[in-house]
Amino acid sequence: MTHASSVPILDRLAALEPGAKAPTIASIFVGASARPAASGATLKVEDPSTGSALANVSRGAAEDVDAAATAARDALSGPWSAITPQARGAMLLDLANTIEAHAELLARLEALDVGKPLSQARGDIGGAATTLRYNAGAADKLEGISVPLGSDFIDFTELEPLGVTAHIMPWNFPLGMAMRSLAPALAAGCTAVLKPAEQTPLTTLALAELALAAGFPPGVVNVVTGFGEEAGAALATHPLIDGVTFTGSVATGRLVGAAAGGMLKPVVLELGGKNPMIIFDDADFDRAVDAALDGAFDNCGQVCSSVSRLLVQDGIRSAFLDRFVERASQLKVAAGLDDADIGPLVSAEQHAKVLGHIKSARTDGATLRLGGGQPAGLDRGYFVEPTVFQDVDPASAIAREETFGPVVTAFPFSTETEALTLANALPYGLVAGVHTSDIDRAMRFARRLAAGSVWINGWFIGGVQAPTGGVKDSGVGRERGIAGIHNYLSIKNIGIQLHPSPSDGRPDD
Repeated sequence: MTHASSVPILDRLAALEPGAKAPTIASIFVGASARPAASGATLKVEDPSTGSALANVSRGAAEDVDAAATAARDALSGPWSAITPQARGAMLLDLANTIEAHAELLARLEALDVGKPLSQARGDIGGAATTLRYNAGAADKLEGISVPLGSDFIDFTELEPLGVTAHIMPWNFPLGMAMRSLAPALAAGCTAVLKPAEQTPLTTLALAELALAAGFPPGVVNVVTGFGEEAGAALATHPLIDGVTFTGSVATGRLVGAAAGGMLKPVVLELGGKNPMIIFDDADFDRAVDAALDGAFDNCGQVCSSVSRLLVQDGIRSAFLDRFVERASQLKVAAGLDDADIGPLVSAEQHAKVLGHIKSARTDGATLRLGGGQPAGLDRGYFVEPTVFQDVDPASAIAREETFGPVVTAFPFSTETEALTLANALPYGLVAGVHTSDIDRAMRFARRLAAGSVWINGWFIGGVQAPTGGVKDSGVGRERGIAGIHNYLSIKNIGIQLHPSPSDGRPDD
């Protein structure tokens, strides 16, 4: 049951309209209410379909992080500590219901803020509710173990909340990524400070208010909007923060990891990917094309686990690429609220980066099969056509660097050894995929591919139950599933020495 509570920020967000005058919204959410940044500074949130301002929100920095971390610490040692695990689970369920009650508004905000098609945004909001329900079910099942030390001892472990956790989030799935780490942290009994990406803070700000409406005590969920080098850096090094979760680029992940490591804080990092899909001659052709299209162009290619490299065996290479290019050319590009197949990129910076990668690929001699620029009639906003390259030099930038846009590179291979060498050649290791009808081959590759997840005959396989994360430069740790909840738990061992048994081995009378 949703608790009665006013939602003034949500009401203001509901009034946002493309092209209207951008309001200024106080967005440092500490305890039970939002406030401006201590400095009074603001930052602009853009509509990526037009480049115009949607809203101005507070530009938080170290002083605001300190207020949020203090509120989270007070809640951790105060009312939140007295709430039973079963009650925590009930609150998570209540929050899932509250989010679903506002699902259409939240989806509209995601479509406006990120630029993604409205139908995809609706799916993201549903996924956030699913994540809450999964972790709610685990809240009262986080059990320790009994350790056998012999008859003179009792030894066992208890799982305690890690403490106050910081969640520094990316812009591609704002509410979904927030929930991926926040829900298990709350299930474990932690409190949290969230720092949404400066490009896409709107639904995260709404989340703090909805958590209060769902009955969470003030201070359990706090939000500081701002830039990474100001608010994010302050979170990673704040003495009241006990653990940090970050999703984003490799370069920023190194900085976050180094900062948190200097304070001896545990970190979870999901970083970039340049993910290969390997398609053998014996693959189900149409199934592989469908999976490649979804994997490459979902969310305009702005997914850490997107398909960015197609490795296609010689026997079907020409036919496969012809079909893939034909299908990709039929995808419709439009503003998020128009609910086409592909929306704009999130920002001018990302737009320039993707177009720069396309230009460098052409300079390096790759053959452009499709796209390569801004769609006709969409000269405002940050749109890029679905783009496909072949004849790509494996040493070129487009082959080695994460583009994070609707751009795919295709490579030929002849043998299994060649395919495996190509797939594992880069420093990334987030996701890899194999399409083949030979299960022995599929399992050989699954075990030899350097990736945190390997998907066979499909893409985006898994869900809230399946742990995800990278190897090599793609990150540290795992999120989702039971493994994701353990990121937010600390193991305490308790040992008891008993009185020695009587010499005859009989218990005392």
